[in-house]
Amino acid sequence: MRKFAFVVALALTATFALSACNKSQQSQQPAQAAQVSKPSSPSDIKGWQAYLTQIIRDNMKGIQNTPYVYFVPAGDDPDNTAARGRVQDTLNGVVAATVLPGNMIAAGGPDSAKTADVLIAAFKDAQPGSFKGVAVLFIGDAADKDRVQQAIAPSGADFRFAQM
Repeated sequence: MRKFAFVVALALTATFALSACNKSQQSQQPAQAAQVSKPSSPSDIKGWQAYLTQIIRDNMKGIQNTPYVYFVPAGDDPDNTAARGRVQDTLNGVVAATVLPGNMIAAGGPDSAKTADVLIAAFKDAQPGSFKGVAVLFIGDAADKDRVQQAIAPSGADFRFAQM
């Protein structure tokens, strides 16, 4: 349950960060946000929240709505495995229902391979062309980029990659 609360908190943080970003773009002298470095510990939830929010904000070009954000926990302990299962179920439902153009699905977490696996599983049954105009941001390692991109390509989504 704690991990699910984190996913919700990450989504809310991204929403508030993006709202603040839009307001700062409208002002004549926008404030520069401090760069957040990648957390060294997979269990540093607040650190990962800040880090992933920053990456998502930097990749919002052309996105008009609040992104669908998914934090994929690392580790194989029962809590993290269950949390990953909940993220997978939620993402599967979003992909099955499709997403309107102008939106973004963003996924990241401490373990790039696990994040890639979640995205690949979610998009395996996506209807061809059903995600035209939708951006899918994979935050991970270059080693996993191609396999995620290949899995998402039939959907017609605009694949975006951010190196961790």
